[in-house]
Amino acid sequence: MQLPPLTFSDLILLLGVGAIVLIITAELTSSRYGLTNLIINRKKLRTAALTISILFLITIVIEIIGIIA
Repeated sequence: MQLPPLTFSDLILLLGVGAIVLIITAELTSSRYGLTNLIINRKKLRTAALTISILFLITIVIEIIGIIA
């Protein structure tokens, strides 16, 4: 069984959901919310969240340019 090809809107959705999950995870692992027993480098997690968010915003701009042009 062959999977259907991914479209640009699927990529936007994937990046959006990934960005939200990473941002929430980065904030909930903060020491302000109490003790968490996670061994995660919060700086790297926050960097990954910001990177995915920026990629999401870039894809949104590309989609808007495609609609306008």
